[in-house]
Amino acid sequence: MSDKDDQLLTVRDLTKSFRVPGGRGGKAKLCALDGIDLDLARGETLGLVGESGCGKSTLARTLMMLERPDAGTVTFDGIDPFGLRGKDLLKFRRRVQMVFQDPYASLNARMTAADLIAEPWRTHKGLVKNRADRDMRVRGLLDLVGLGAKAADKYSQEFSGGQRQRIGIARALALDPDVIICDEPVSALDLSVQAQVLNLLNDLQQELKISYVFISHDLSVVRHVADRVSVMYLGRIIESGSTEAVFDSPQHPYTAALMSAAPKLDAAQRGDRILLKGEVPSPLNPPSGCRFRTRCWKATDICATERPAAAEAPGGHVAECHHPLGEPALSRSA
Repeated sequence: MSDKDDQLLTVRDLTKSFRVPGGRGGKAKLCALDGIDLDLARGETLGLVGESGCGKSTLARTLMMLERPDAGTVTFDGIDPFGLRGKDLLKFRRRVQMVFQDPYASLNARMTAADLIAEPWRTHKGLVKNRADRDMRVRGLLDLVGLGAKAADKYSQEFSGGQRQRIGIARALALDPDVIICDEPVSALDLSVQAQVLNLLNDLQQELKISYVFISHDLSVVRHVADRVSVMYLGRIIESGSTEAVFDSPQHPYTAALMSAAPKLDAAQRGDRILLKGEVPSPLNPPSGCRFRTRCWKATDICATERPAAAEAPGGHVAECHHPLGEPALSRSA
């Protein structure tokens, strides 16, 4: 965990629900986020992993202020962004940007690369002085992401998938953000191109001191890019800690099952595959107590009646589990 003075983003007890068809009266409550806690330091990459439907995208949309939480607090550099209005809110939005999953769907095919990158300046006026300043900054961003100024007048369909994602990254950088939320930014790319984009993100972070929230299903990618990892399951973060601690010594049974499924080239690192029972429960009717208990081989009676408190290991490694895998080394927090 980074020093408190280094914290850029702090989220505490964040809750978000949606009304969906079903239940009595034709409406049911889907709790997408249920008491989320997370921290993000300056210049840090936080990896966010979990199965589809666990709430990762809803959390990303909430951090982008595209959704308003039902409860909890979000503090960004000492500011509550949900309390801002008017010009203050518009100014804040520059500080958090997103790189999307699909580089084909996220770029307008009728716009040139230069127009795509410059589009944020149409909303956030006053950041460029004139057309010449705009063109100079566009060329600088294209150089920064490795495309070069000659790409400025080309349309998105003239680029490969990796090149399109570079344009998306340049567009996100146009407003000089402090945080970029990367929502599966390489999942639609070939393996060799993935490495190029990941290395670009790393180089930009070193140069610009940007923080990333990196959402991915690919554990090998997360291990490569993240400083810390948070594991989500049915709307809750059930384990978090340094990347090394979470990958090498998972404490929650669900995390251990995820790690056992990740491919490993080194035969010495391969352990027994942990096969989970059953299907992921519906978020419309999550299990009582521990939400993972219906699929957990360590579940006991207490798992059905009490939500587990956080169990903490040295170095800020935390898991919400009544029976953590490293139980002797863990201490309970109230």
